Amino acid sequence: MPVWMDALAHHQSASQEAAAASLAADERPEPLTSPASLPRAAHALTALRLVLLLLALALVSQFFAVVPAGHEGVLLRFGAVQPQVLSEGIHPILPGRDRLMPMTLRLQSQPFRSEAATRDLQDVGFEVAVSWHLQPGQGARAYQRVGERAAIVASVIAPAVEDRLKAVVASFRAEELITQRQQVKEALRHGLAQRLSAEDLELDAVDLLQVDFSEPFRQAVEAKQVAEQEARRAEFEAMKAQRKAQARVFEAEGEARAQQLLQSSLSPEVLEHEAIEKWNGHLPLVMGHDNLALDVKSLLKAEKRQSQQERRR
Repeated sequence: MPVWMDALAHHQSASQEAAAASLAADERPEPLTSPASLPRAAHALTALRLVLLLLALALVSQFFAVVPAGHEGVLLRFGAVQPQVLSEGIHPILPGRDRLMPMTLRLQSQPFRSEAATRDLQDVGFEVAVSWHLQPGQGARAYQRVGERAAIVASVIAPAVEDRLKAVVASFRAEELITQRQQVKEALRHGLAQRLSAEDLELDAVDLLQVDFSEPFRQAVEAKQVAEQEARRAEFEAMKAQRKAQARVFEAEGEARAQQLLQSSLSPEVLEHEAIEKWNGHLPLVMGHDNLALDVKSLLKAEKRQSQQERRR
């Protein structure tokens, strides 16, 4: 083989070995302990731990149920209501088998609007507010018989209010609904309490928010009030006139009595004394009552006596 061919073959072999070494260096993985890979690995591990923790909490929470404050829990096992009720707090359950239905024991208030006829056949509209609560320990029975709050209001309370309101109002006259409002409330409360107690509900209060009478009845009431006011005014005026007449009679009687007393007290001596007190010193004859005459001599003597008395003083 010529020398130049041997050199060419040697050069090609060296080039192939260098290329193989370079390829092997590129395919070699970086070590795990390199500074660039450490933060990424730490973040991935933290995220993995957080996800696993959340999954564990979600899984564990399926085995517990919470009864809120002011409620009691009705336990359903495969859909069947269990007789025992659960108190407030956390209770263990088995997912897929048990389910918890909270029933409130808090005070509930529900307004109702209805119409009823009075004893004198007047149609009256009412707005009533009923306050009630579930009897403690009866949540399971109430849920099994009726259902939740909405069903209790629609199926138990609303019909009871409608029935008792019509029965109570029918025993009163229309005007008595105003004058005997408290008696109406008490009668309605008594009937509703008995009706709701049979359904494991406790009645707390009944309030008559609004009572609406028909327009003809309101007009009749207003006319009656006007007539009563006019009658009272006429009675007052008559009494006032009578008292004025009595006052005039008393005044006339008093004046007549005063005249009698005055006439009985006017003796000749009194008249003479009055004339002397009012004399101005002139000498004409002074005429008195009933042609009584006082002469000048009498006046001079009286004047002299009076002067002497003043000197002595």
